[in-house]
Amino acid sequence: MGGARALPAEVRFGRFLIPQSQIFYESASQLTVALVNMRPIVPGHVLVVPRRVVARMADLTDAELCDLWRSTREIGAKVEAHYGAEASNVAVQDGLAAGQTVPHVHVHILPRARGDFERSDDVYDALEKFDGRQQPSKLHVPKDEDRTNRTAAQMAAEAEHLRRLWD
Repeated sequence: MGGARALPAEVRFGRFLIPQSQIFYESASQLTVALVNMRPIVPGHVLVVPRRVVARMADLTDAELCDLWRSTREIGAKVEAHYGAEASNVAVQDGLAAGQTVPHVHVHILPRARGDFERSDDVYDALEKFDGRQQPSKLHVPKDEDRTNRTAAQMAAEAEHLRRLWD
């Protein structure tokens, strides 16, 4: 798990090839991995992804589904503690009509703190609008038009830091 053993050299996330430097977790069964997010909505916003590329939750096997949610629970607890969050939002956009932008099942974990959004439910609006260009929260982050993608080095540094949570 995580830093306890070698992580995959790369994984597919939809059509994207994600390098090991951006992967911080792999389940013991190797059915699930976790990735840092290029444009997080909140600090610590990560993605939990089944290794097999499937668009919808209904396409997962029972083993994949159980492993995805066990991994989500484990990762959520560690990420929440690491970022000093009081709680987390755990969300899945299951299909294009639900706002899924990458046709590969993935679970968003968003560590939360009281007052990070004007209204707590605004996080759902942010997630629904999230397409790599939106960030309508009141966190101390630049406006969308002032934001740039994080570099591969920044993402690798965060993934390396998160990997150590399993050491």
